Amino acid sequence: MEIVGIGTEIVECLRIGRLIQKHGEQFLMRVYTEREIRSCQARKRPLEHFAGRWAAKEAVLKCLGTSWRPGTALTDVEVRCDAAGLPQVVLRGAVKDLAQRRGVGAVLLSMASCRAYATAYATALRKGTPG
Repeated sequence: MEIVGIGTEIVECLRIGRLIQKHGEQFLMRVYTEREIRSCQARKRPLEHFAGRWAAKEAVLKCLGTSWRPGTALTDVEVRCDAAGLPQVVLRGAVKDLAQRRGVGAVLLSMASCRAYATAYATALRKGTPG
């Protein structure tokens, strides 16, 4: 398994809650895809899930060797769960282009949260490496 990069992030759930409260729908649409918003809102504790996805997006960007900056949309990183509930990363736009230039074929993701914090760890694998 050839690793291109790793990234990790931890975020306070209350910080994300304050951003949602202050900026509402504008914040949600800027950071999360419609699918992610529906998924988080359908959960028992949506705030933890929004915070987890925030952490995941930041961890994915870090493992690709970049950060959130002009020209990089957080919605270009989508976190979905497969049938078994495991997180899957879908890249689009400028982030997908960056991953392709770096030879990334897959991004593995692990997420965890509690009422206070959400954390994520992402590993970018070289194209052709089994994920």
